[in-house]
Amino acid sequence: MSSDEQTPSSTISVVENTDQAPELSKKAAKKEAAKLEKLRKKQEAAAAAAAAALAEASIADPLADNYGDVPLIELQSKVISGRKWTEVKSLFSDLKDSEVLIRGRVQAIRAVSKKMTFVVVREAGFTVQCVLMVVKEKVSEQMVKFANTLSRESIVDIFGVVSVPNEAIKGTSQQVEIQVRKIYCINRAVPTLPINIEDAARSEAEIEEALKDGKQLVRVNQDTRLNFRVLDLRTPANQAIFHLSSEVEHIFRVFLRSEGFRGIHTPKLMGGTSEGGAAVFRLDYKGQPACLAQSPQLHKQMSISGDFRRVFEVGPVFRAEDSFTHRHLCEFTGLDAEMEIKEHYSEVMDIIDRLFVAIFDHLNENCKGELEAVSRQYPFQPLKYLQKTLQLTFQEGVQMLKEAGIEVDPYGDLNTETERKLGELVRDKYDTEFYILHRYPLAVRPFYTMPCYDDPLYSNSFDVFIRGEEIISGAQRVHDPEFLTKRAEACGIEVKTIATYIDSFKYGAWPHGGFGVGLERVVMLFCNLNNIRKTSLYPRDPQRLAP
Repeated sequence: MSSDEQTPSSTISVVENTDQAPELSKKAAKKEAAKLEKLRKKQEAAAAAAAAALAEASIADPLADNYGDVPLIELQSKVISGRKWTEVKSLFSDLKDSEVLIRGRVQAIRAVSKKMTFVVVREAGFTVQCVLMVVKEKVSEQMVKFANTLSRESIVDIFGVVSVPNEAIKGTSQQVEIQVRKIYCINRAVPTLPINIEDAARSEAEIEEALKDGKQLVRVNQDTRLNFRVLDLRTPANQAIFHLSSEVEHIFRVFLRSEGFRGIHTPKLMGGTSEGGAAVFRLDYKGQPACLAQSPQLHKQMSISGDFRRVFEVGPVFRAEDSFTHRHLCEFTGLDAEMEIKEHYSEVMDIIDRLFVAIFDHLNENCKGELEAVSRQYPFQPLKYLQKTLQLTFQEGVQMLKEAGIEVDPYGDLNTETERKLGELVRDKYDTEFYILHRYPLAVRPFYTMPCYDDPLYSNSFDVFIRGEEIISGAQRVHDPEFLTKRAEACGIEVKTIATYIDSFKYGAWPHGGFGVGLERVVMLFCNLNNIRKTSLYPRDPQRLAP
């Protein structure tokens, strides 16, 4: 969702199937409240039972110091012990017979008997099997019983000896075991979780396969996932998705810095709209009318006039859109850039070309494990892209659609359906799912867009697409203050609310251009996910303001 993607004339009001439940009715809300109360009582009863079992387990056990719940006072930064923890991902066969201390979550417990149980511990997506077996003067029956009282997702410290089994271990990432000698619970999760990680990590293919065999597996819907987002984030796919998101942001910064761009931070409280239209959150600012920034557009342009020459920003962007689509949010993370232009707006497109090829190459070369983790739950084909990004004019795109039997207004915008169709045509003809479409009609671009010199009905602007969906909007900007004023008035912008912006070009302004891209949309489309809420950490849409 790019920072300058919306037409200034109006907001979007579209409904698509997004797995997003409509607003709850009073009856449904009452039913949900009763369900949560029932869950609370069940959790309380389970917690009481676990406490009783724990108390019984610790009676008269000479090895009682080797297990138990760690008191809160011991976790209040009381001492520095000098102990060293080993990360679960570092547990390999070369550590055989070594003593290790690990900390992680209890993913699963499998009791074999009163004298033996298996505990699978997870840390940062990596898992290891820990074995508790009664051994004289080392592991007692009470210790095994204590381990069985642990609730899933509780956090534990385990001290033990690394062993290598003769057969491969199914269900864990690490192919070693830990023979447990001490186990301490650092923090207990409630006994009954609102959603199980195993269910949340399940793919649709697994669910459908089970149905064919007459089994019914739990399907966790999108709304439930978001209601309990902290649990949902623990799945392997989500751990991978947000690692990929972090990598995209990192390469965005690194690449642009290498090209002479300077990072900036612009205000998110504005006296006027930056994009125009109705898609703006309005608020009172100490008695003055204000709004949340729809993009850093105006201030990044002003920074160019401040002789920064090339700037970028990573920050929140707000759009008050009544959009219930799979790709729109009311708040998203904008990746924005602005730069001086020497001769032609293609200089901006060339930066985008090299920037995104660098991002895609980095993800494919350095994030193979994460991409596989996403694909296991949400199968997708790798993105097709060229090392030199394809550039087409808007008129060429219209002609391709026309030849395919689809009539498009040459002076209008492309709707979602025609964008997808054009994406298919481009993929089939040029073998790429990433391309730039430029020279858009001026009427569908923001007020600060520079018209084409040879046809004022078109503009020096562009959109960039992944898999037939727009991710970037950009253009050469109008840097002449008189012309900019006329364009703002023509687009219904109240000029006095952006007077300081327009004035900034009265003191000598560089020809310049830039672009904006939504981080969540890039990751969504690179991984071919069906909903932007999967790539937004805590999504904000017209119906969601929590968690």
